[in-house]
Amino acid sequence: MNLDCANLSFIEYGEFLHCKGKKFTDFDEIRHEIEAETDRVTGVNKGISSIPINLRVYSPHVLNLTLIDLPGITKVPVGDQPPDIEYQIREMIMQFITRENCLILAVTPANTDLANSDALKLAKEVDPQGLRTIGVITKLDLMDEGTDARDVLENKLLPLRRGYVGVVNRSQKDIDGKKDIKAAMLAERKFFLSHPAYRHIADRMGTPHLQKVLNQQLTNHIRDTLPNFRNKLQGQLLSIEHEVEAYKNFKPEDPTRKTKALLQMVQQFAVDFEKRIEGSGDQVDTLELSGGAKINRIFHERFPFEIVKLANFPRLCEETERIVANHIRDREGKTKDQVLLLIDIQVSYINTNHEDFIGFANAQQRSSQVHKKTTIGNQVKGCSAQQV
Repeated sequence: MNLDCANLSFIEYGEFLHCKGKKFTDFDEIRHEIEAETDRVTGVNKGISSIPINLRVYSPHVLNLTLIDLPGITKVPVGDQPPDIEYQIREMIMQFITRENCLILAVTPANTDLANSDALKLAKEVDPQGLRTIGVITKLDLMDEGTDARDVLENKLLPLRRGYVGVVNRSQKDIDGKKDIKAAMLAERKFFLSHPAYRHIADRMGTPHLQKVLNQQLTNHIRDTLPNFRNKLQGQLLSIEHEVEAYKNFKPEDPTRKTKALLQMVQQFAVDFEKRIEGSGDQVDTLELSGGAKINRIFHERFPFEIVKLANFPRLCEETERIVANHIRDREGKTKDQVLLLIDIQVSYINTNHEDFIGFANAQQRSSQVHKKTTIGNQVKGCSAQQV
């Protein structure tokens, strides 16, 4: 979601990327459109998808920000959710929070144990020093009587480099009662000013303060990471220019060059693919699993769940097994011929560097040198005889 600050006389509205040209001036309609688009993409029974819903909001009451709202971790699948729903959501979250140029907004309800927060746990994995993590504590008004989150908000319990901000959002009752955002923010302000545990830090709490913190810290973060980002882009540009330079003399109309270039590309692809599987290439991802490690994880953590699904379709299992068995039988003869051919090639090759051929290579080299000297000597004698 992109938030764009407009002038005070500007009418607030939102635009969706999938509804180009249509302006939503009623924010209840925006909420309904988000729900409808989610159902269109994932189905109506709690499905999930990594396809983003792009929304841009224009308002004089917001600061310029780009936000990505990620789902919370689901432990138990419901509805049409797959058995490995927790793994899929975790992978989706990791795709975004591993990026060094983004800030992590770790949202945790105040009425739960902060030590068990999934958001803080994931943030700790990718940002162990807490350089990119901002803690947000919600539902402060729903805590048990006699308890508060003062130690958390004062950054004493689980300290973060960028600290915590407390907010009080609208309840479902407020939403059903059509309580607008302005009234909700006034109620939030009143809550912090009147609560004995939070009144001394009320100026650093609430949604407006969170907006300012995000805008300021995101600006600072962009300024800090911009040099490395620029260097990375320049490195990619030089690499592409070098690759383009290599193709300048390539003439596709020349059959010999075409065949040679094709063989070189196939060989290079095979080498790169092997290095990627082994994890020894120059583009190894150090932030998440890739190559052979990722394939191994898929086979051991996801593939078993997919196999279980096939048990619900016995006829499909039988047909799949029949097709695979027929394919193996059809290729069995050709595979045997290729193996025998490979054996013949290996048997026919004489490895002169083998220990059984000690001194053979040197003897062959000395023989070649003697032959060259003899040839040169004969040529010199022939020239001398002609001069005489």
